[in-house]
Amino acid sequence: MKLQQLRYIWEVARHDLNVSVTAQNLYTSQPGISKQIRLLEDELGVEVFSRSGKHLTRVTPAGEEILRISGEILRKVENIKQVAQEFSDETKGSLSIATTHTQARYALPKVIQDFIGRFPEVALHMHQGSPVQISEMAADGTVDFAIATEALELFGDLIMMPCYIWNRAVIVPKDHPLAQVSKLTLEDIARQPIVTYTFGFTGRSRLDDAFMNAGLTPKVVFTAADADVIKTYVRLGLGVGIVARMACNDDDEGLVVLDASHLFAPSVTKIGFRKGTFLRGFMYDFIELFAPHLTKDVVDEAVERHTRSELDELFTHIKLPTY
Repeated sequence: MKLQQLRYIWEVARHDLNVSVTAQNLYTSQPGISKQIRLLEDELGVEVFSRSGKHLTRVTPAGEEILRISGEILRKVENIKQVAQEFSDETKGSLSIATTHTQARYALPKVIQDFIGRFPEVALHMHQGSPVQISEMAADGTVDFAIATEALELFGDLIMMPCYIWNRAVIVPKDHPLAQVSKLTLEDIARQPIVTYTFGFTGRSRLDDAFMNAGLTPKVVFTAADADVIKTYVRLGLGVGIVARMACNDDDEGLVVLDASHLFAPSVTKIGFRKGTFLRGFMYDFIELFAPHLTKDVVDEAVERHTRSELDELFTHIKLPTY
């Protein structure tokens, strides 16, 4: 059994059993991967993948367990490499982050700028996706950190730490009737066509809960994952927009920003990483740049907490910044 073989089956499973795509991503040949998988299966005496002709069709029950253990082994190997790098040169390495458009566009630019200024020889990679995709990437080791508001709690093997509290704003064209309302109500908004986030993005669930609890049915006419796209369609008169307050700038041409924090429950953005991750020095620095209350001591304490309730208790007395 070779480490390379475990990496091949792990990557094939990650690429929806497409050996050709896996080969391209690993810069190797499709026949070479297929041969190594067969050699591994022959050695183990069980099939990892079921086949129809030359095509892989599904992961076998035995393969599910083999892949789970293989993932653990590959993560430990990565940790060994990280330890070696930390002691050979603590200023070099790579850091991968998965996040949503809103975080990437509005919350992270200054953090990224400061981090690169401190660690110019650390290659920084950013992946964008839905909260579920982001959490999956952190859980399976594709990225080091996941930063999101939704879905992180769905993955029990992630250590999640709160970063800041935020709420929403309503955006309308300058000539819209709501621009003259001194204090918005949910009824005011429900009477209008609404442009907002796709379900599962950027605290959308809190928005839906507010209308449901008030017995209102909002008319959502357009959704997008990108706050800038939402602004574009609000300018076109498609409806009133509901976005994260942090996504509203003073230079949002043609738009009026209306406070809606009294209408919706606040949301908390969190940063998460998989349990067992070896955190290098610059990784601690990135976390603290993004959330200053998450110092190295606090992060280490979070790692030692064994249950979700113990982890939540750690942050009970920490006052989070609000945006």
